[in-house]
Amino acid sequence: MNEGLSVPQAAKRLSLPKSTLGNWVGLQKQGKLGNVGKAYRPLTDLEMELARTKKELAEVKMERDILKKAAAYFAKESLPGTR
Repeated sequence: MNEGLSVPQAAKRLSLPKSTLGNWVGLQKQGKLGNVGKAYRPLTDLEMELARTKKELAEVKMERDILKKAAAYFAKESLPGTR
């Protein structure tokens, strides 16, 4: 499917770095895209679970920090004479 997107536009839609997609496009034009990743061994189930856990932890920390800031903001707003 070709929607006529530029590499930066497509990278943004796919949530990929522009450089990564640009490299893939270049490799495809050279006929070498099928070789990408063949030098790496597949991840084990444990490695995949660790990556998922790390991602979830980062998201939870970000949510916690946002909630802390919101709680501090609303606590400040509810004090008498702070408006």
